Amino acid sequence: MKIRTQLLLANIASIGVIVIFLIFSYVEMVLPPTIFNLLVIITLIATVISILVHLYLTKPILKSIQDISAGAKKIREGDFNCRISESKIIELNTMASNFNDMNEQLLKSFENLSKSEASRKQLVANISHDLRTPIASIKAFSEALEDGVVEDKETFKQYLRTLGLETQRLSDLIDELFQLSQLDADGITLEKQPYHIDQLIVETLQNQLFQIEEKKLNIEVDLPEQLEPVLISPSKMKQAVINLLENAIRYSPMNGTIKIIGRRYKNGYIKISVTDEGEGIPEEDMPYVFERLYRVEKSRNRETGGSGLGLAIAKSIIELHDGEIGVERNDKAGCTFWFTLTRTGQRPLK
Repeated sequence: MKIRTQLLLANIASIGVIVIFLIFSYVEMVLPPTIFNLLVIITLIATVISILVHLYLTKPILKSIQDISAGAKKIREGDFNCRISESKIIELNTMASNFNDMNEQLLKSFENLSKSEASRKQLVANISHDLRTPIASIKAFSEALEDGVVEDKETFKQYLRTLGLETQRLSDLIDELFQLSQLDADGITLEKQPYHIDQLIVETLQNQLFQIEEKKLNIEVDLPEQLEPVLISPSKMKQAVINLLENAIRYSPMNGTIKIIGRRYKNGYIKISVTDEGEGIPEEDMPYVFERLYRVEKSRNRETGGSGLGLAIAKSIIELHDGEIGVERNDKAGCTFWFTLTRTGQRPLK
């Protein structure tokens, strides 16, 4: 039964009681005729007023309820853009406001889910592409060697070198994907210990010495003296710094300069930055540089571009250490990647 019908029946029942009383009074002659006639007229007027008031009050109530019902139906059909108009009745207006807030949250959740699904599909497509490319090269060169079409020794050696490079490239990509899967694992715990970040940076530079000398790069290191240790997982943090340094080396020109700068702050943290002299990052690409498999090079040139996973791995590692990571464009050329870490026994001010 509709709410309007229920309210109308309630009014009719109230008026019915009065009518029964009037009939009883008329039959039993309880009231004088003049008073009885007056009461009849008053009852008729009250009935009309009651019906009008009933229609006036129930109309906005029913409209609000119908709007909410229609909105719920649209949500069920997948339309999260519907909104309930305000009501003059405070309680219903509160209900409409809560409904709109709920719908707004549902819309945001749906958009995030859609973005996540789109990112997942893009990630799978990119991984497929990145795996297919070295596999195709390995297959082509191995078939050429197997068929004996390469007779020249130098060409034969070049084919073997290419096979080795493509195999290493494939291995590196698989290793990076494995690292990401580990970092994404729920409940991952890091074995942290006090460690000097300047020592870690020196170790990282030693690991990258061949790449640095190959491009004849100049490395400038500016770190505070007697820098306090930071509470980190040395192996994980070393991987993050390696990824940032490799990125700087990859995009630096021959004979370029890479600056590694550390700063100590009074509110309990240190900041490490890595600056290169490369071509820089376009403004429109800045928000996406830490996304997985994202590359600034639209051509996806693997001669200069990396896998697109290194910066994403670095970001995950830094955040697991409760640090922050970011990138800034330089005025002249290149860009600066930076991250912050809390010094041992201290917490940054919020």
